[in-house]
Parts: sequence; C-alpha cells; structure tokens
Amino acid sequence: MPVKLSIPEPEELLPVAGVKLGTACASIKKPGRRDLLVVELAKGSRVSGVFTKNRFCAAPVLLCREHLEAGKGIRALVVNTGNANAGTGEEGLRRARQTCRELASLLGCEESQILPFSTGVILEPLPVDKIVAGLPSCISNLSETNWFDAAEAIMTTDIQPKALSRQIAIDGRKVTVTGIAKGSGMIHPNMATMLGFVAFDARVSQKQLDELVLDAANASFNRITVDGDTSTNDSFMLISSGDSPEISGEAFGKLKAAVIEVSVFLAQAIVRDGEGATKFMSITVEKGGDESECAKIAYSIAHSPLVKTAFFASDPNLGRILAAIGYAGVDLDVNCIEVYLDDVLVAEKGGRAVSYREEDGARVMKQEEITVRVVLNRGMAATTVWTCDFSYDYVKINADYRS
Repeated sequence: MPVKLSIPEPEELLPVAGVKLGTACASIKKPGRRDLLVVELAKGSRVSGVFTKNRFCAAPVLLCREHLEAGKGIRALVVNTGNANAGTGEEGLRRARQTCRELASLLGCEESQILPFSTGVILEPLPVDKIVAGLPSCISNLSETNWFDAAEAIMTTDIQPKALSRQIAIDGRKVTVTGIAKGSGMIHPNMATMLGFVAFDARVSQKQLDELVLDAANASFNRITVDGDTSTNDSFMLISSGDSPEISGEAFGKLKAAVIEVSVFLAQAIVRDGEGATKFMSITVEKGGDESECAKIAYSIAHSPLVKTAFFASDPNLGRILAAIGYAGVDLDVNCIEVYLDDVLVAEKGGRAVSYREEDGARVMKQEEITVRVVLNRGMAATTVWTCDFSYDYVKINADYRS
C-alpha cells in the first residue's frame, strides 16, 4: 500500500471554472476500467507545459510541443492509458494526429488546439480505433466536478488516484487550484514517468504561466525519483482558465505558492505510491557550495539500489550512504561532512560519529517516513529530493508489467 497516502474524497476536489472533464472505458489494455480522459477548456484559456528530456520521447510529446508552438489557443486535452505510443515512429505520430483530429471534429475546433497524452507500454502501436470510439462517451459526461474520475482514468500501475485542491482569496474573490497526477514506476527527474495536470481559475499572462510551470516543476516533479529511469512520455501541464483581469505582483505570489503546494503534494504522492514502496525518504543536502552539487549528492543517494534495499530491510547499513556521497562526482572534503538519519548523527570527521549507536539507527530505519540529512559545511545552498525504498514487489510489478 502507498506510504501514508490517503485516497482523495471526490467532494474535496473542487471544480475549476472553465475546465470540464469526461472519462470513458475504451478497453485500451483492459476492459471495464476508465482509461480515456478528455479535458475541455473554455475559450481564452492559457496552457503551458514541460516535458520529458528522453530522446526517445513519445509521439504525443512531439505533438504537444508542436501544437503549443502553433499558438492558436488550446481547447482540449486527451489522455489515454494502457499504451504509451512511444517508440512507434511516423505511424505513432499519424495515430496521435488522428486522435487530435477526431476530438477536434467533435468539439468544433482545430486539430492544433488539441493536446494528446499517452501512458503505458512502450514500443506497441496505439489502438487509435478504440480511442476514437471512446471519445463521444468522454464528451457526453463532461463536467467541472469529474476530477476524481479523471484521476482514476490516468492511472497505470498506480495503486490509487492522486489529486488535490486548494482555494485562496485574490482581490476579493476565491481562486481554485486543482490538480491530478499519475505515476508509480520509471520515475526520475526531468521528468518522471508521470502525467500531471494542474488548473486554476485566475488569469495570468502567457509569460507568467511559462515561468510558473517551470518553477512548479523544479520544486516538485523534478525533485522525485523512484528508480532512476526517465520515461518517454512525461508531461506536466499548467492551465489558466480564468476570465478575470490578469493578476500580478503580490496576488501572483499567492497564486504561485498555491500552485507549488499542489504540485509538491502530487509529486510526493507519486513517490509514496512508488511501485512496491514501503518507505518514503527525504534526502536533504545542505550547506553546499551551490544547488547543483547538493542535487548531485542527493540524487546519488536516492538512486542507489543498495541504499534503497537497506531502507526496505530497515537495516542501518549506513556506510552505503557514505559511499553514494563519495561517488556523486563532487570534489569534497569528507572530514567536513556530517550525515544524519532523522535526529541521529551517523557520521562526522570522515567516519562514524562517536555518539552513534546501532540501536538508534535501527529505530529510525523502522519508520515509514525517514529523512537523510547531509551537511556539507561549505556554503549556504541546499536542496531536497524525495524517493522510496526498493522492495520485492518492485521487481514483481515490473517483471509482469506487460501481462
């Protein structure tokens, strides 16, 4: 089960004015489950996104970039699970374009105003006929209140849906921020094998939105890792659907904080629901020379299979953490470094801390949530990465993924 992650209550997911969602059971991979989502946006909505840096990026990622660059205004998103439409060449692009064309026809807009997203098995042809057949059902139940169903419809190996809403007051009116995400395995920054969609009913400029999506991604989805594998389909989209005057200054600051809060929750939910996860770990590196070296060390620890399996076993074999720090590719004076496991000082002055006791390490390792803190003592920079352990179930899930 996910690590301290509750299933969202449908009534807690608040509607965002100008955003309607509809789902369908299209039998893309398995019959009888929601696996197709359409998100319709009001005219004038603005959209921005960040995508995977994997060179084998999927056909829908290529098409999303193309349609965003066209600048004609996005009117809808379409998401399918069960098939990634990645590693499919020109035929994959043709099928993604067909999906956009068919939805555009149903909604009365242009093909370039549709953004497609896919997630699932790589290197298999997209069953576009099933998707096209399911689109009318999605449109027939479009509603501003369908966020929970939408969160379920984008799941693959996820155990549970991931969603959150927040409301803030800006210039005397309520602004709602609601987001959903999917992801569980093949998770690694820039980005993870995830889809994330966050919408708010306030109006900002396109420039502000483009900056905000990057800031939100860097504070959240680009700070998580489950297994170090960067997927082909990762996409994080930010939607401004408001028809109010554009906000700026202090009001924009409040909106930014709410968007980042929702994004961080969703990103952490992906790690908590990591395939087979039993522990949620925060890896914090502080007092570094710059953020880049802090991140290198944090990811080195978070990616280490030996560290992750030790956490699964609740085994304070903490020399593995020191080893991961040492091979991170950062020129360090190890005699200056302190390593903590929650409140327990583990290492200092190049070796085991005099005060460290094995029973203290074992106590912390039994917790479901653990913080590893590395203090470099060479500057003021810091960063945090969130990860999980490796369990027997991770191997089972990924060995059986295509079945």
